Amino acid sequence: MKPHFISFNKIGDPSLGYISVAEISDTIPFEIKRVYWTYYTPQDVTRGGHAHYDLEQVIVAVSGTITFTTEDLEGNKDEFILDSPDKGLYLPKLIWRDIKFSHSAVLLCLASEKYIASDYIREYKTFSAL
Repeated sequence: MKPHFISFNKIGDPSLGYISVAEISDTIPFEIKRVYWTYYTPQDVTRGGHAHYDLEQVIVAVSGTITFTTEDLEGNKDEFILDSPDKGLYLPKLIWRDIKFSHSAVLLCLASEKYIASDYIREYKTFSAL
């Protein structure tokens, strides 16, 4: 499976605001075992720089703009821009990612597994050799 956008329903109107919902099997293709968020990331910093052996994720920019550059094991590269909280990015396992944040961006991650250090592939050379 390849990284791809997921659309969440946008419920509400401009005068009252909106709510979007992520539900297992309807929009999230895995059981959520961990939720985390990153914030106050300086916009001149690139985060990520890793892949996962088994972890799947859905990422949402709840505020600001977050740009993902991804690469699969065949060397196919894509860029995904998350700029609306009703749009998510599905990241399957074995996808290398680099992440850039706009000022005050907040990243929300829905993850298929709890944190396991050994699941991380932190060296690009190791990833590209798989």
